[in-house]
Amino acid sequence: MNPMLWHKVAAVSGMAALGLGSYGAHGFKPQNPVYKEVWQTASLYHLVHTAALLAAPLTKIPTIVVVYWSLLIPVAVFQFGGLLTTGILAFSGTCYTVALLEDRKYNKLAPFGGVAFIAAWASLLF
Repeated sequence: MNPMLWHKVAAVSGMAALGLGSYGAHGFKPQNPVYKEVWQTASLYHLVHTAALLAAPLTKIPTIVVVYWSLLIPVAVFQFGGLLTTGILAFSGTCYTVALLEDRKYNKLAPFGGVAFIAAWASLLF
């Protein structure tokens, strides 16, 4: 996988972050104002981690590495870019969904996204 692919992923994610952020600022009118804050949190984390995706090609292992355990079971080990993308989709995506539907029952993936963000930053240690 070409490490420069992360620039394209960042471009798509950045366009989505700006579009969703603009919608949240100008068009999103939830009945409960608490969901406006949820949308703003999703937008902030989305944009910040999209900017960090630009650094993915500079990391030691920028992409997804497939490791085989016992030659039978493939285990995907996500590094910086993959973890950030997972975090954006799971955390910000969940927050956008919760805010748009104004229903917190859809928040189950958010903690996994947060863990993916933490793991992404921690992966820079290795």
